[in-house]
Amino acid sequence: MSKPAEPGADAPILLTMGEPAGIGPEIAVAAWRALGGRIGKREIKLVGDPMVFRAFGEISGDPILASNRLSVPTVAGKPDPRNASAVLGSIESAVKIASHPEAAAAVVTAPINKAVLMQAGFGFPGHTEYLAHLTGAKRAVMMLASDKLRVIPQTIHMPLKEVPQAISTAAIVETATIILAALQTDFSIARPRLAVAGLNPHPGEFGNEDGRVIAPAVEALKAQGHDVRGPLSADTLFHEAARATYDAALCMYHDQALIPIKTLSFWDGVNVTLGLPIVRTSPDHGTAFDIAGTGKADARSMIAAVEMAARIANARARG
Repeated sequence: MSKPAEPGADAPILLTMGEPAGIGPEIAVAAWRALGGRIGKREIKLVGDPMVFRAFGEISGDPILASNRLSVPTVAGKPDPRNASAVLGSIESAVKIASHPEAAAAVVTAPINKAVLMQAGFGFPGHTEYLAHLTGAKRAVMMLASDKLRVIPQTIHMPLKEVPQAISTAAIVETATIILAALQTDFSIARPRLAVAGLNPHPGEFGNEDGRVIAPAVEALKAQGHDVRGPLSADTLFHEAARATYDAALCMYHDQALIPIKTLSFWDGVNVTLGLPIVRTSPDHGTAFDIAGTGKADARSMIAAVEMAARIANARARG
């Protein structure tokens, strides 16, 4: 795992533009306004094409850090791959600033549309992998977090039938190690508790992955002195009393993790990337092309992402 950056107490929070035809720029500006342009001692800066942000009204002061400009005008709800360089330039600029040892700012990314970027030659499955590439991280891990729950999917975007072959004892240990380190460094939990979900219903009764793959990973982590339990039945892992017994839950596949977090925290769930040398969060939703430009976008998840980025940056600054 790369050594985390240690943002100073007054380093800014950088909000990237995201896909300009989606709701990203709108909710970035809305979050900037709602928070008064700063959070604690940290200024909030908008990174991207200035004209995209200013399309959502007057922006006082000088909060915009210009990066690549759009190649073609934006049409709400209709992304154009010719603007991919501007979308990626916004991310690259923010990461470059955040990676500077004296600046070490936190990055909050607005949603992108991977399919559109791939039409322009984007070679990564998503934001998480791209950020790992930009920062030189060995591996990045996606956490979905709120004040009620933190979950991490071991596997992400793949058909369910491929999941059993995609999990391994070594991979689970690696993911769990990144999670446990981040809970200490970024969430200030001295002795983190990790729950590990089983793959099958009633682990041990169906299939053999729980006993053959997951249980040995849990035992290996325990042998290293970590507080880890599992494999646990996912159907009883997320009620209120169960959630009080752990600080994060490692799940085996996408929906096993995302259904509970989106049920409990649909409007304030935050995507946090673990394992990076910089702080990065994002709202837990997509580009919402269907409502882009209508004024219906809800900025609560973006505001939550900014607030969580600031808390993590403050935790790193305290050491």
